[in-house]
Amino acid sequence: MNKAYDILGGEEGIRTIVDRFYDLMDTLPVAESIRAMHPADLGESRNKLTWFLVGRFGGPPLYEQKYGHPRLRAKHMPFAVDTAAADAWMTCMDQALDDTLGPGPQRDTLSVFFRQVAMFMRNR
Repeated sequence: MNKAYDILGGEEGIRTIVDRFYDLMDTLPVAESIRAMHPADLGESRNKLTWFLVGRFGGPPLYEQKYGHPRLRAKHMPFAVDTAAADAWMTCMDQALDDTLGPGPQRDTLSVFFRQVAMFMRNR
């Protein structure tokens, strides 16, 4: 067991992180700007992020099977993603990682990965 997918507990473990992330985004005042970029019902957002991460971390390519290539940057272009938005996203993700994984090298590696993605999404 050496793929991130397995280490994180497969789809169920990844969904736990994603659910905690969206719960935080839905409640933390710092996340108001990014929450406003999402639909009222976060169900589809939760599924898409879970499925994307499952494939990205070495599991089955669930997102690609349903939607094709993720094209993350292109899909985020309609939204004003500046550094403040990326930082707000990371506040929620870092807290979700703390809450679900606790301290350690896996948590730190994931935080670096997510920060790179968040900064890559900036378009303003």
